Amino acid sequence: MAVKLRLVRMGKKKQPTYRLVAADSRAPRNGKFLEILGTYEPRGISKEFPETVVKIDNEKAIKWLSQGAQPTERVAVLLKTSGAWDEFTASKAK
Repeated sequence: MAVKLRLVRMGKKKQPTYRLVAADSRAPRNGKFLEILGTYEPRGISKEFPETVVKIDNEKAIKWLSQGAQPTERVAVLLKTSGAWDEFTASKAK
């Protein structure tokens, strides 16, 4: 089974929030997943706080990456901003 780290869309119309999940690559975008790794809110929490919010459990993400999970392009960018990608490459280089 090939595992992908990808985003699942949540939220209301025109107000998306996403979950970062580990899922089987054959499963549909909003379908069955194995584990929730974090959240991504591109529009911010509210009008008072419009900046994007990224909350990722780095330990879970590194665990899945070390088991061979492949991140999508957008998830790879989010992992780099959270620092999980750097931790994974550092542990892989040892």
